[in-house]
Amino acid sequence: MSRAVRQDAGAGAPRASEEPLCQAYDVALLDLDGVVYIGGRAVPGAREALRKAGEAGMRLAYVTNNANRTPAAVAEVLTGFGIAATPADVVTSAQAAARLLAKRLPAGSAVLVIGGMGLRVAVRERGLRPVSTAAERPAAVVQGFTPGIGYPLLAEGSLAVAAGALFIGTNADKTLPGPHGPQAGNGSLLQVIAFATGQTPLIAGKPEPPLHEESVMRTGARHPLVVGDRLDTDIEAAQRVDADSLLVLTGVTGPAEAVLAPPHQRPTYLAEDLSGLVEPQPAPRSEDGAFGCGGWTARWADDGSELELSGPRSRIDDQRSRIDGQRSRIDGQRSRIDGRRTRIDGLRALCAAAWSRDDVTAAHITRALQTLERSDQTAHEHDR
Repeated sequence: MSRAVRQDAGAGAPRASEEPLCQAYDVALLDLDGVVYIGGRAVPGAREALRKAGEAGMRLAYVTNNANRTPAAVAEVLTGFGIAATPADVVTSAQAAARLLAKRLPAGSAVLVIGGMGLRVAVRERGLRPVSTAAERPAAVVQGFTPGIGYPLLAEGSLAVAAGALFIGTNADKTLPGPHGPQAGNGSLLQVIAFATGQTPLIAGKPEPPLHEESVMRTGARHPLVVGDRLDTDIEAAQRVDADSLLVLTGVTGPAEAVLAPPHQRPTYLAEDLSGLVEPQPAPRSEDGAFGCGGWTARWADDGSELELSGPRSRIDDQRSRIDGQRSRIDGQRSRIDGRRTRIDGLRALCAAAWSRDDVTAAHITRALQTLERSDQTAHEHDR
């Protein structure tokens, strides 16, 4: 398998891959919400991109901090979106937490489970015995999010941890998306027992390494690519284990957050969506202090006060001059796609310029982001 090649715009800039990522890496470790689907809908284009990546020989694994659902339940959701998946293709933080428990406890040990069916099943699969009360003298307490968590079970967990039980959390996400905005996640609920007992839990999920290690073991990956939409979980997790990563802009992270990403949360590659798996990845080129990619150029102002971004005369504008009223909508969609690709090249250049310096703030990039946004709006207007 060939490897991606290094870029020449500096060690912190996005990297190039001369061939599609689905050929440069053997396994994609894909986050779910914000990458493959959002709420109850598949991300536009995700199914087709995943199909093409799989046909090119890339194995697809779906890696989630969600400990509530079993792998079979997750696979069923994916197949409902028309995405081919089996339980063996799904790796959860519950499975990673169960492996942590099994490494530390004798087979058959009692484990007080605070969580849903996905966590209880994972604990049983590792030869451990789920229990629900401190009176059963559990050797460990493992906690994962489920909507039904109540005070009585948290109180039992506190008693067990105070008595010396090992304390493990499936993940430490402070929030999770809800119908009316962010709501308390497992990381917030872990603080009940942690505060009551003074014990800090071991964490299995992203960005901690155990979930990545679980994914590699289950898939046999030799050269995996982590794919996600969050800098603080997906991309940071990849950084911690020295794995390459692809940030997609279909979920939590937008252009501004990508440009301002701290070094430990910077992705290897950037793409609008999962189509980035089946395309080569260009990298910014540096010359005389300017960073160029796909006709875009980003450079620092002479006084260092802000980043300046200039684009090519829009491909969309060039195409408009050749389009008459008889041209089909297919041509219009092609133009829109070119416009979106133009924007991501601009973002690559902008990231390379921003990542070349320390202490970059939102004030430094405001005007450059406005230029990038205008390019995106033009693409959408032309599509209509």
